[in-house]
Amino acid sequence: MRDKGGPRLVGQLLMWPMLDDRNDSASAHQMDGVDVWDRGWNGFGWKALLGSGCGGPDVSPCAAPARATDLSGLPPAFIDVGSAETLRDEAVSYADRIWRAGGYHTFDLVAPDAVISRAAWQARRSWWERVLAADRRSD
Repeated sequence: MRDKGGPRLVGQLLMWPMLDDRNDSASAHQMDGVDVWDRGWNGFGWKALLGSGCGGPDVSPCAAPARATDLSGLPPAFIDVGSAETLRDEAVSYADRIWRAGGYHTFDLVAPDAVISRAAWQARRSWWERVLAADRRSD
């Protein structure tokens, strides 16, 4: 939509996103045969979408966002991916590229009362509570 002058999108909610048709990340190899959506199923999905062009040089970034060379001007993104799953590395790489195109550090300190800042603090606190609770159970 950004490149074609379409309606302005307000956000990207990316849950376990398939972003890279090359299917060759470390996590894709690491989780091959292990994850529910492993490298084989991921390749099957990409081939269903792209056919014989899958993994080739002419894949459109509209189909495989990891192929985009410019991620500036995109709407805010929430990217949800697990630490032990096939799609982990491509999601992290995409997030990193979005940050490089305009994200900033210490947003929660600059605007501590913003909704996103409060949500980030709550997410951190929730994570710490889970980690500490698991540690107490292991004693």
